Amino acid sequence: GIYVQTTANVTIVAHVIQQAVAPVFLLTGVGAILSVLTNRLARVVDRYRHLNDSSEDKRTSHKKEIDALSRRARLIHWAISLCTICALFICIVIAALFVGSEIGIDPSGTISILFIAAMLALISGLLCFLREIALATGKIEVRER
Repeated sequence: GIYVQTTANVTIVAHVIQQAVAPVFLLTGVGAILSVLTNRLARVVDRYRHLNDSSEDKRTSHKKEIDALSRRARLIHWAISLCTICALFICIVIAALFVGSEIGIDPSGTISILFIAAMLALISGLLCFLREIALATGKIEVRER
């Protein structure tokens, strides 16, 4: 009777939670990437403001650096946006797992599409991050004393 039905429901919920664990770990990783990206953006913005608020002569002599900082900020902005979209898709995947279980429908097609979209957003965000790092390190010159 009621006991068997309750046990079956608990088993179903436990199974859904097991399925949701991997996306939750992925969400944690994306959160760590977002933390790194926001710290990098803060540093770029601080340096940009420092140079932009300086004298006209200093701004002129640092024109290339100011332009590079602007490009880096744009790339970090895109990386943050894409990784945030990835995180949102992962959250929707987790919600779809539970909603599908509650309603009694198979959300596997929707989940597959959302997961693929999340991975494409993450890949794109990481490529933007990689390009930003290349810009940041490409201008480093080693001077011998």
